[in-house]
Amino acid sequence: MASILDSVDQRTQLVGENRLELLLFRLGSRQLFAINVFKVREVVKLPRLNKMPGSHHNISGVANIRGVSIPVIDLRSAIGMRGQGVEGEANLIITEYNRTIQGFLVGQVANIVNMTWKDILPPPRSAGRANYLTAITRLREGESEQIVEIIDVEKVLAEIITYDIRISESVLDRALLPQMAGRKVLIVDDSSTARNLIRDTLAQLGLEVIECQDGLQALTLLKRWCDEGKRVIDEILLMITDAEMPEMDGYRLTHEVRSDPRMGDLFITLNTSLSGNFNEAMVKKVGCDRFISKFQPDLLVGVAQERLRQLLG
Repeated sequence: MASILDSVDQRTQLVGENRLELLLFRLGSRQLFAINVFKVREVVKLPRLNKMPGSHHNISGVANIRGVSIPVIDLRSAIGMRGQGVEGEANLIITEYNRTIQGFLVGQVANIVNMTWKDILPPPRSAGRANYLTAITRLREGESEQIVEIIDVEKVLAEIITYDIRISESVLDRALLPQMAGRKVLIVDDSSTARNLIRDTLAQLGLEVIECQDGLQALTLLKRWCDEGKRVIDEILLMITDAEMPEMDGYRLTHEVRSDPRMGDLFITLNTSLSGNFNEAMVKKVGCDRFISKFQPDLLVGVAQERLRQLLG
């Protein structure tokens, strides 16, 4: 199993090239599911779990991995399927999201596939709003084609972890609130959970939001404003974009914006569950103004206030 992820560290260069790699797995059925390799720390056979009395019903227990206690989420149960249990082939995908480490209990881990974000599509509208997918893709196996369902991990975690969107009084600059009211912020994220949390946080400042589900959708909107003779910085205070999205990722979106002199002065904040020095380097490479990790309301508010102060001089 370790061989599947031996070269994960070298794979991170795909981020920023509008490419990604997906770790494919099953949940006790023929259907293939996936998550982005970049968020995976390792894959191990399911170790012995210690029960946690009073924990969320989707938490199977705690695993001790090299001296670190990691909560284990039954992914089948978390996305509305019948619980996986620990019978048969059971593996643990250990991930890092939003500065937290957790393991996902899955069945067979298949392999890693290299994709382009253009191959990643939003889930069909007929799936409804209650689905746990952030995207889908198609994988060719010989003469046949199989749909791969990409899990909206942020939604799964948000139903287990309560994210507090209250703003610290020490961060909030009340003198700026009258100037904030009615201004707009463009949010670009494929996760409806992430968009909702950002929107509800910024609404406390009186800010209105425009939502896009991927980078291509956002770029199309920005270019349309420019073609209509509008100044982007008059339309929105700033753009807050995720890194990983179908069609076009946040790095490519930023690159495209910076390459267009009509909107090169747009203030762009990368807001992602990915963390670490790699993201900091990518921010500088593509020209983002700020990088903040999800979900930290004080940082979101701080960035919005910083941008407004710049405009007010």
